[in-house]
Amino acid sequence: MAPVSPYRSFRNMVADAWRQRALSVKALSFGLIGVVNTAVDWGVFLAARAVLERSAMALGAFTSLADFCHCGAPATLLLIGANVMSWSVAVTGSYVLNSSITFAAESGRKLRWRDYATFVGSGIFGLLGNTATLIFVAQVLLLPVWLAKGFAILASFVLNFSLSHFVVFRVRARDDSSDV
Repeated sequence: MAPVSPYRSFRNMVADAWRQRALSVKALSFGLIGVVNTAVDWGVFLAARAVLERSAMALGAFTSLADFCHCGAPATLLLIGANVMSWSVAVTGSYVLNSSITFAAESGRKLRWRDYATFVGSGIFGLLGNTATLIFVAQVLLLPVWLAKGFAILASFVLNFSLSHFVVFRVRARDDSSDV
């Protein structure tokens, strides 16, 4: 019998962990998918922010909203608006990829409206953490907005993974009648 190479042994260990869906492997997969979604989120955020800052109509709307609700400065509301837009675009891609890869064993690689709604609902907590971190880092710590967005994404990763693992994709009996 030939000795097992260290490469083959490591590859087998990773494959076994993947099949068993160890928490750390799930976190790694979630993180890698998060890199893709971060690029989408960040790109849409920067584009939306640039468009909103150059739009007289948008600036007027944020000024009117700030005057009406006394809920923040127009610049703060603009950041929140761009952040909500970017999150809205990224969340669907995140659900599809995580259902198909990270939580494939739990989801059966099936997209379901109920799971999507739960994913989006739990993602709102991530969005709130993301937005609070963005505003705190940009306006209290006075770091550049692009760097504040990086901190915001890191905060939402912790919230989103925890909720995805323990709430959205927990192992349970499935009703396949609600497939997407």
